[in-house]
Amino acid sequence: MAQPVAMATLWRGKMPESQHLGHAVVVGADGGIVQAWGDPGAVIYPRSSCKMVQALPLVESGGADALGTEHLALACASHQGAAIHTERVARWLADLGLGESDLRCGAHPPTDLPARDALIRSDAAPCQLHNNCSGKHSGFLTLNRHLGGGSEYIDIDHPVQKTVKAAFEEVTGETSPGYGIDGCSAPNHATSLAGLGRAMAAFAAAGEGSVRGRAMLRLREAMLTHPDLVAGEGRACTELMRAMDGVVVKTGAEGVFVAILPEQRLGVALKIADGATRASECAMASILTSLGVLDPAHPAALRRMAAPQVNCRGIEAAVVRPAEGFPG
Repeated sequence: MAQPVAMATLWRGKMPESQHLGHAVVVGADGGIVQAWGDPGAVIYPRSSCKMVQALPLVESGGADALGTEHLALACASHQGAAIHTERVARWLADLGLGESDLRCGAHPPTDLPARDALIRSDAAPCQLHNNCSGKHSGFLTLNRHLGGGSEYIDIDHPVQKTVKAAFEEVTGETSPGYGIDGCSAPNHATSLAGLGRAMAAFAAAGEGSVRGRAMLRLREAMLTHPDLVAGEGRACTELMRAMDGVVVKTGAEGVFVAILPEQRLGVALKIADGATRASECAMASILTSLGVLDPAHPAALRRMAAPQVNCRGIEAAVVRPAEGFPG
């Protein structure tokens, strides 16, 4: 098994202080590996990077026929709990005749500062609408309404999760070796990094000729149409999608990041070994610039590939840059 390679370095003064290692792969439309760093066979949990895969059964089943692009973008989102996110999720649930209590994702404080501050000022607690996965779970509830399953849609043997697992294994081209419970309580199926890249390449090469192809196109276009709903202002996914022409990117917890490049018919997947988000954002931006789809001088690229680390006085004390020779 190949060892992880250096992908991002933290520089303080003139010295490298920390280094992040990882694995990455670029996969073509035929499922073959075009380029790899580290071990493309490394088995990982894709975490939230695979939300577009988890949303496939919703669209393929016909359960999303009445949904718009905003719904589908939220189904693929790791949003920051801003009003533009929570208000839309609340309306979606209301249209289903459901409410916040029907979600099974749990509550956490919004990462959107105005939303967080508003809760503090009103002495209110965050609710499940603020969970970054509430859009994905609203998609699960919509699919569940279509399938007629019970209320515990996150259970591994529930019809919703059975369809999600089937779609996941089909698009990765692998039998998953197992699953873990994600931060939002839904099952997260493991796959190799190459399998995750293969899934992204399938989205990149999707066409109108099949039910799955049309579903992939709808989800892809929804994310591109609403990058602000997929993440939020200041977030890497939102800023990088705005900076590129037609390229979808999606982060996941613990240093996972994927990209869908339709024009090149390529999928990209990476995993930082120590799980650092600052490194996964830097590494993904670096790969995208090397593939010619992201201008290295664009502010969104510079914020990741020359990411300032500011101290308590607001002074730039360090910077995260691509590791020497990466991506090469």
